Amino acid sequence: MTARILFTISATDGQARTGELVLPRGTIRTPAFMPVGTAGTVKAMYPEQVRALGADIILGNTYHLMLRPGAERVAKLGGLHEFSRWPFPILTDSGGYQVMSLAGLRKLDETGVTFQSHIDGSSHSLTPERSLEIQALLDSDIRMQLDECVRLPATPAEIERAMQLSLRWAERSKTAFGAAEGRALFGIVQGGDDPKLRVVSAKALAGIGFDGYAVGGLAVGEPQHVMLSMLDATNPSLPEDRPRYLMGVGTPDDIVESVARGIDMFDCVMPTRAGRHGLAYTRMGKINLRNARHAEDSRPLDEEADWAPARDYSRAYLHHLVKSGELLGGMLLTWNNLAYYQRLMQGIRASIAEASFEGFRQEVKEGWAKGDLPAV
Repeated sequence: MTARILFTISATDGQARTGELVLPRGTIRTPAFMPVGTAGTVKAMYPEQVRALGADIILGNTYHLMLRPGAERVAKLGGLHEFSRWPFPILTDSGGYQVMSLAGLRKLDETGVTFQSHIDGSSHSLTPERSLEIQALLDSDIRMQLDECVRLPATPAEIERAMQLSLRWAERSKTAFGAAEGRALFGIVQGGDDPKLRVVSAKALAGIGFDGYAVGGLAVGEPQHVMLSMLDATNPSLPEDRPRYLMGVGTPDDIVESVARGIDMFDCVMPTRAGRHGLAYTRMGKINLRNARHAEDSRPLDEEADWAPARDYSRAYLHHLVKSGELLGGMLLTWNNLAYYQRLMQGIRASIAEASFEGFRQEVKEGWAKGDLPAV
């Protein structure tokens, strides 16, 4: 590793591994789930709550912060950590996902991407160099190369074109990053659902040399078995002594299965977005609090949980909040979901350390399959 970060693996169980990624602002215990704070906030949560649940790192997004409030403004106000009152590590996405999600509002060429703002229609250019400049202004701890993410299914020619462009942008991103002491730069593997292209991308990025490696362009329309087969193809070509980050993933089952294939880091909007829409994640699977069956149920979501939203509030009250559109409903369910995700990660890390990951994996799957408690 470079002097910028230190990644150590303390235990393995099959391909699953647990360890620590040490950065100047804090240590990230892996496998790690990183709550998404796109615009400098994890929606419906206080920063202190997010930390108390066990999060070692959160995400910010280059594209969204570029538009509002502006990277230069954030820098003047002390950087994203001080601005958002999160003194611990932050990873910033490069804006590459928006190349796909905002395809109708952008133009792409070899130089970079020109976006029409979804806020006010103004024009903004994002190149590999500008993306790293913005991330430096935000002063994030882990920075991502600019890449092109394509939605699946896509033609083989389109997948290869985007993968090769992303590799060229990776070279430019590495140059733009320079020698930022105490900060890390991750390359991003692309290649769609083509295992051969995934291997080409992974090997080329390893040759360039990054502090960590992300697997991008998955969970974008393909079924889970395709995503997992891409991990099976990709991970053997990534350096074992560097962290591996599966971008934008995912469900609890996606996480458990990806850990089994050697992934160390995850992020996803799913737990926070689901919470704002009345959906709770539990050891019994997903529970839809909009369902009328909960209207007179005085039981908690999960009496065995050790976090307040699942233990201290009745299903009937949560149902009422959700159906009434009360802000507290989204706040409590987001809190529950992030607590569940962090407890899942704690269980994963402990089971790998104890060489019992496969048993843990089966136990959580059996709980999800059993489903929710019967109605009263």
